[in-house]
Amino acid sequence: MRCDLHVHTTHSGACNIPLLSRVCLESYNEPQALYDRLKQRGMNLVTVTDHDSVGAAEELRGYPDFFLSEEVTCIMPSGTEMHAGVYGINERDHVELQGRRLDIEALLAYALEHNLFVTVNHAYSSLNGPRTDDDFTRFARDFHGVETRNGMMLPRSNKLAEEFATRHNRPAVAGSDAHTLGPVGRTFTEVPGARNEEEFLAGLRHGQAVAMGESGDYLKLTAAVLGIGVSLVRSKPWMLLAAALFAAAPLVTLGNYVREAAFAWQWRQRHGAALPAVPAAAVSTEVAL
Repeated sequence: MRCDLHVHTTHSGACNIPLLSRVCLESYNEPQALYDRLKQRGMNLVTVTDHDSVGAAEELRGYPDFFLSEEVTCIMPSGTEMHAGVYGINERDHVELQGRRLDIEALLAYALEHNLFVTVNHAYSSLNGPRTDDDFTRFARDFHGVETRNGMMLPRSNKLAEEFATRHNRPAVAGSDAHTLGPVGRTFTEVPGARNEEEFLAGLRHGQAVAMGESGDYLKLTAAVLGIGVSLVRSKPWMLLAAALFAAAPLVTLGNYVREAAFAWQWRQRHGAALPAVPAAAVSTEVAL
């Protein structure tokens, strides 16, 4: 079975771009349109991983092949920010996770108690700001899985995440990280032999998943940013007056490309060929079934 484990809708909230955060959304994907596109692209199961929200469930919960997830914005003990994918949750889990997102240790303890699968998303990206050696130690020791292929991240960043997951025996997952409909379902996770949601999630926990599909690049990110700009103007026609901001998108995404490449290079140099592996006895890779 296949599922794109990283997608966004209008419920992901406001974008974090200065000057636009009060008027522009992270994504203009309507839940139904997202569901339809995922099915068209051959996904057997559908989930949504909006930022700190499960609002899309209201529209999609009636589909038997839909299950609820979210991308939780967490604060590490070092003070840095990271995004954690949490899969197969319910509304009560969402409330509890949000109440713990500033205390990652409490969040992970809750996830373990309630059999929730938690991943480190885009670990080698500058998207969430700086990273520390202690962050990576905790990623290896405490998290259940690693997103090793993100459809908007550079191939070198995804390669580092893949090496990290292999080195520390963490299950791998993949998703498009689509904020527009174009990339939806072009990066996904496959669990061979799974026949339903329960078996798919069990396959994730047992490390049986295969990360498949595209990585990101400059043109793909630029197209996504421009697509969000077009959607913004459609929803707020008066924003056409600010069209010059979106005309600068290729320059903005070029700067992002350089920053992402530098971030990946920095951590490649810092970690060398390999990070010290966490002892196998220190952590279980599986969540109880």
